[in-house]
Amino acid sequence: MKTRTTELVQGLRHTIPYINIHHGKVFIIMLNGESIEHENFSSIIHDIGLLSSLGIRIVIVYGARPQINNKLKENKIHSIYHKCTRITDFKTLEIIKQVTGSLQLDITARLSMSLNSTTWQRTRNCINVVSGNFITAQPLGIEEGIDYCHSGRIRRIDEESIYSHLDNHAIVLIGPLAGSIIGESFNLTSEEVATQIAIKLQAEKLIGFGPYQGVVKSNNEIISELFPNEVEHYINNIQNINECLCVKLFLRGAVQACRSGVKRSHIISYKENGALLQEIFSREGIGTQIVMQSSEQICRATIDDIGGILQLIRPLEEQGILVRRSRKQLEREIEQFLIIVRDNLIIGCAALYPFHKEKIGELACVAVHPEYRSSERGDILLERIIVQARQIGLKKIFVLTTHSIHWFQERGFKPVDIESLPESKKKMYNYQRRSKVLIAELI
Repeated sequence: MKTRTTELVQGLRHTIPYINIHHGKVFIIMLNGESIEHENFSSIIHDIGLLSSLGIRIVIVYGARPQINNKLKENKIHSIYHKCTRITDFKTLEIIKQVTGSLQLDITARLSMSLNSTTWQRTRNCINVVSGNFITAQPLGIEEGIDYCHSGRIRRIDEESIYSHLDNHAIVLIGPLAGSIIGESFNLTSEEVATQIAIKLQAEKLIGFGPYQGVVKSNNEIISELFPNEVEHYINNIQNINECLCVKLFLRGAVQACRSGVKRSHIISYKENGALLQEIFSREGIGTQIVMQSSEQICRATIDDIGGILQLIRPLEEQGILVRRSRKQLEREIEQFLIIVRDNLIIGCAALYPFHKEKIGELACVAVHPEYRSSERGDILLERIIVQARQIGLKKIFVLTTHSIHWFQERGFKPVDIESLPESKKKMYNYQRRSKVLIAELI
């Protein structure tokens, strides 16, 4: 029982910062037809409802490719494709209307009741789901003599109307059909719809589902982060990506979205129960995200980072590993700190205090979040501190430590006596703490 309680407390502590970060942000969630027909779809819908109840503004774009294919097959209608785009003649369009209309009603009903199994139903009304003519389409036209008929592309997105509904706490639901300015209907690819809406709304996230837990290497290892210029390589060279058209189209849309200002695009498995929540509310996530720059940055701390640094170092201070620092002290010394930031959370820090007269610096307050201590963040901080020390003309750096002696020795620090410290530091040495002094030469 104690273990379960501890896990619950730790889980809440890790989740709450993400709830605060994501509150009020716009997420575009792409539900392809494969995810809709999978047995885990009810759990996905429930999790989307939970996100909405936490104040995340959600636009759902749904697809229906397998459902349309099955219905066409039942009606003995053969689909013709040109450059991977379905040619939508009148008969095909009528089938698509039936299928997408039915899915819209089903998804709306499921979302409206998605929180009924939780205590949220006692405190909130059911989720409001809104659909409408948010998109104006135009025909693809004729290419290389091939008439695409009722296959179209997006001409305009009514972002003001979408925002109006989001501001009223509704989930906006958009399908792959849209009308033109002269009243015709056109079949769009849901991936393009999701991508263009994400760009137009400058969404915080574009999230899609596939049969695998992200992009998978040949050795079945999940790639947690990709940059846009890396994505095409995986589309073309990984077999299990090429087997799934929805994944290929989503990844290409994610690249366009990232290059157009959408901060992050994620692809996760529709087969994994709770994948959406794990990807959004955990530090590492479980899928693949496509980003313009790494979600993890190392930079100089500012006054706004003090709260995050205190949250990181307090447990180490309480254990006696670090010397306790007050908020006022951190305010005075904040310019000495480097931090590692991931998902707007500080997961590592270190400080350099120079003694210019002796051309020596103190490396202090080295801390890495427990979940990242096995992934060389400490080495990264040390390397950056060394670079910084050299840039200001220091020849040595020293550290006072009671618990990490071997870690520093393995990285070239050598034990010395207290007399090797700068004069001003010797006067401040705490003989009760009895910290070991280690020094490294900066070659």
